[in-house]
Amino acid sequence: MTLPGTPSDEVDGVLVAGRGDIGTLFVSMARRHPQGRDAEYLRWHTLDHRPEQHRLAGVRASMRLVSTPACRAARVHSDEHFDAIDHVMSYFFTDQSGLTPFLELSSALGGAGRKLPLLPPVQRGVYAVAQKVAAPRIKIGADVLPWWPAHGVYLLLENGTTSAADLVDVDGVGGVWSVASQDVDERLASAPAGQLLTYCFLDDDPVATAERLRPVLAARWEHTGVEPLLAAPFHPVVPYQWDRYVP
Repeated sequence: MTLPGTPSDEVDGVLVAGRGDIGTLFVSMARRHPQGRDAEYLRWHTLDHRPEQHRLAGVRASMRLVSTPACRAARVHSDEHFDAIDHVMSYFFTDQSGLTPFLELSSALGGAGRKLPLLPPVQRGVYAVAQKVAAPRIKIGADVLPWWPAHGVYLLLENGTTSAADLVDVDGVGGVWSVASQDVDERLASAPAGQLLTYCFLDDDPVATAERLRPVLAARWEHTGVEPLLAAPFHPVVPYQWDRYVP
């Protein structure tokens, strides 16, 4: 169904109302649960740990993603170091000043007995927002994509810098955010500076959209010089259906 009206990013009166204040992302990429208790972990994190983070003034949004066996089979690229990633947790901050209270809250929750052992990490990173683009057909502006009810997310992790604007021309991609890794305190991040992480927010099945993205990404890597590290579809967690999407 086509939504009515003019896209927000073409309406000055909408944009002047606010462009959003997200400038920093904290992203944790992890392996599946070592004992296969992914659903139990997702239940705890979604019902307890994740909502608590929203008491922090600097946290503006959050998003948890899971790779299923079908998602894994549809990956276009997976570097050996990143192949184990099946869980991705993203927190959207106003700026890096929110990261210190973030650590302090985590410590306080742990002191109250409110934490499970973390999923085995692959990489954590702190990223600065570099580019935001929404497909005109979805009407909402690029600034509010983190709150858009996405059917799934296609993640690109790359070395180098290039535009992701053409990805919104692919059926099923409603918009993209690209963020660049920052050099920060090692307590927060292991990702080296120079990585580009792109979120493709989807309004179609992530596995089906992955197949449509395949030739576009092949051309991207051939012509732009960026090095692919991971190109993979993910599902968002469905509350109270903890085992619906698990590795």
